Amino acid sequence: MFGSFLGKKKDTPRDKNSSDITLKVSKMNLTEMRSYVNNKIIDFEISEDGLIAVMKKLTVSDEKSSKTYLQIDDMDSKKKKGFDLVLIIANNRYISVESVELMQNFIEVYEELISKFDQDYKEIYSSRLTDAITLAIKNVNIQSELKRKEKVLGN
Repeated sequence: MFGSFLGKKKDTPRDKNSSDITLKVSKMNLTEMRSYVNNKIIDFEISEDGLIAVMKKLTVSDEKSSKTYLQIDDMDSKKKKGFDLVLIIANNRYISVESVELMQNFIEVYEELISKFDQDYKEIYSSRLTDAITLAIKNVNIQSELKRKEKVLGN
């Protein structure tokens, strides 16, 4: 009752949904995250918050062990799945500015890992990831322009 006077916020449905998504994503492995990003999981709809949660899981280091999700000694298939997941997120229609920033952070965090993988397996993930970020930025700009036009038109 007096929460609004004391400066306490009520949990909005969006905040509750966001925390549910974050909790569910935190328990997923790479295959499940890929299914989520491709919208293949029934009863768990993809959203901007979900993409952000996936990118945070990939980039943020664990507080206890100070390790990131992908390690230099991980299996190559896990690294490849992680890189591919970021490429899929970059092409997703629910991409947001925060997701793009996390993708840029992903490249910074895993710069050494990406270059070693590219060198060992003759891949071009470093350029593919930078191209994907460029495309994602264009998509975010298009989305924001559409939202501005909708506001002007009153829809």
